[in-house]
Amino acid sequence: MKLLAKATQNQNSTAIISRGKSFSYRELLTASAEISTLLLNQKADLNEARIAFMVSPGFDYVKTQWGIWRAGGVAVPLCISYPISSLAYVIEDTIAQTVICSQVYKNVLETYCSEKAVRLLVIEEMSVKTESSLPEISLERRAMILYTSGTTSLPKGVVSTHKNIEAQVTALIKAWQWSPSDHILCVLPLHHIHGTINVISCALWSGAVVEFLPEFSAKGVFGAFERGQLNLFMAVPTIYFKLISYYDALEPEEKARLKSCMSKFRLMVSGSAALPVSIMEKWESISGHRLLERYGMTEIGMGISNPFDGDRKAGYIGMPLPGVSARLFDENLEVLTDLTPGEIQIKGDNVFLEYWNKPEATQKAFTSDGWFKTGDVAIIENGYYKILGRDSIDIIKSGGYKLSAVEIEEVLRTHIGIEDCSVIGLPSQEWGETVAAVLVLKTESLDLLELNTWMREKLPAYKVPRQYKIVKELPRNAMGKVTKNDLKPLFN
Repeated sequence: MKLLAKATQNQNSTAIISRGKSFSYRELLTASAEISTLLLNQKADLNEARIAFMVSPGFDYVKTQWGIWRAGGVAVPLCISYPISSLAYVIEDTIAQTVICSQVYKNVLETYCSEKAVRLLVIEEMSVKTESSLPEISLERRAMILYTSGTTSLPKGVVSTHKNIEAQVTALIKAWQWSPSDHILCVLPLHHIHGTINVISCALWSGAVVEFLPEFSAKGVFGAFERGQLNLFMAVPTIYFKLISYYDALEPEEKARLKSCMSKFRLMVSGSAALPVSIMEKWESISGHRLLERYGMTEIGMGISNPFDGDRKAGYIGMPLPGVSARLFDENLEVLTDLTPGEIQIKGDNVFLEYWNKPEATQKAFTSDGWFKTGDVAIIENGYYKILGRDSIDIIKSGGYKLSAVEIEEVLRTHIGIEDCSVIGLPSQEWGETVAAVLVLKTESLDLLELNTWMREKLPAYKVPRQYKIVKELPRNAMGKVTKNDLKPLFN
């Protein structure tokens, strides 16, 4: 694993700043080896056993991820805000027999793990007396499973190999000119590609510093900016929206101080959702930085990016990254040229291996000649790709997440008072889209506040609808499919 080799070359340098404490690359290597020893439990190799982990962002998260990899396991990060039903789905789908967690999440997991005979290791309770020898890890091995919602009702596990991760990381390091002098702030969820690959893995591969905030707040982000050590920042449009709102309420002298701090950054990046031009322009006016917008997915890491040096076009995602091939393809199986809309398809070592235990879904995701079908429609104009939208209305992009409307609908339909429903995305400057639901009731009325509370027990908060409308029946076409575009005017 070249990531570990790179760390060995920078042992005395700071790798991570977490909760006010600095950790060197040497400390990271030592701590991750201790995790590996515990996981191996006198075995020679985990042989791609899936290890789920629910660990707070920071040093503990990284040492756990690295420890799993060094023992020969497959890392399965769990979202720290998920309810137990969502966590159980991932644990059971990956057949993970071991879960690692921070003490703060022990109460969430211990009853489930006890009932299911899953080994639960708590970070703060771990103790290692001797280190074991660690296996050699080939690049072809499975390394990580991240879950993403598609057009089906249940999330799919995206399997990446060490080779995939290496390709994703090295492409970004080259394109965005990472170096050991970089210092980045991580405010992103770590069960997604944006945080774990674009921020953590790129920084640590480069010998740079990753600094973590215990939890997001605009005040905390700007406070980190003002300390004057950071020179890189990556976030989703929703975060930039929140930072702009906070900044606008500051006194003139505070604004001037922040402007001075941000002027020293070398790069600021936006991704995971379409960046509204208004936010891009506003952020540029207050920070002096034109955000670099890029395009990626869990299945490919990053595939397309605006240039580090060159014109960063508002509303465009840029050009293919080093080592990545991209093309537009239409329904007639023809490769398209400039200004003709088509589906983005990607090929390269960055592209994932498979959907976990879903061979049919994996096969359908690729063309016969090996191109991954992203499902996103774009045009090419003067070499730059511009996203036009999703080829399925059942995908809602909200706050950097891609949500499955079908998954949310399936949960709503289990409510005792709901006969039928349809979930759609509504345009939002802050979130990209917000989730809304149209309901057909079994009874005369339904307490929507109680429904909202009930939904939050079934799904992560960001998947819960923010608005509801009640109708007598849903509009359908001749084939019986709900015509979702007819539902959007209900919310105007």
